[in-house]
Amino acid sequence: MRNFLQIGTVDVVPLLMTITAKPDLWNVHKFRTTYTGTPHTDVDDIWLRFSAGPKIRDPDDISEVIEDTAPVFYPAWHELPQVRSIVFDLMRRVEAIALHRVIISRLRPGGAITAHRDADGAYTSIESGARYHVAVQGLPGSLYHCGGETVQMLTGQVWWFNHLETHAVENNSADDRIHLMVDVERAP
Repeated sequence: MRNFLQIGTVDVVPLLMTITAKPDLWNVHKFRTTYTGTPHTDVDDIWLRFSAGPKIRDPDDISEVIEDTAPVFYPAWHELPQVRSIVFDLMRRVEAIALHRVIISRLRPGGAITAHRDADGAYTSIESGARYHVAVQGLPGSLYHCGGETVQMLTGQVWWFNHLETHAVENNSADDRIHLMVDVERAP
C-alpha cells in the first residue's frame, strides 16, 4: 500500500471512557464541519489543537485556516489528559519535531466524509508533515478510502495515511467511528 501504513496499536480505552463521560466536548467548535463546501458535514469534532479563533470566523473563507502553521491548544486538551500520552508517544515513535493539529472526530453509522484532498495551503506543505489516525473506536464496516486503496482502521490501531491524496470515509459499521487525528512535522 502506498497511501496507508499501520504503525502500531495503543490502549484507547481510558480515552474512550473519558470522551463518553464528557459529551459536552463535542461540537463546541463547528467551523470544520460547517464551512462552505466542507466534506465533513456528517462529522462531530472535539478540537484539541487547531487554528485560533480569529482565523475561523468566516465560514465562506478558509484561507487563514489552510495557511495556518501555528495552531493553538483548546480547552479540551486539558479536559482529556489521556490524549497526551497517546500523542507524545506517537511523536516519539515517528521522530516528530513539532505538533500541529489534533482533533477527535466522530462519524455516526451511515455517515460519510466525502472525497477531498488536504493538499492546499501552508499547513499541508510543511516539510516532512504527516497525518496519523488513532482509531479510538473503529468497527468492521468503517471504510477509509485513499488513492484507490481501502482499509478498516480498527479500535486501537494507529495509522499514517497520505492526506495529500483524494480520500473519503464511509461508516457502514454498527456504531460511531471515533478517530484521534494528529498532524506532526517529522525530522527531515
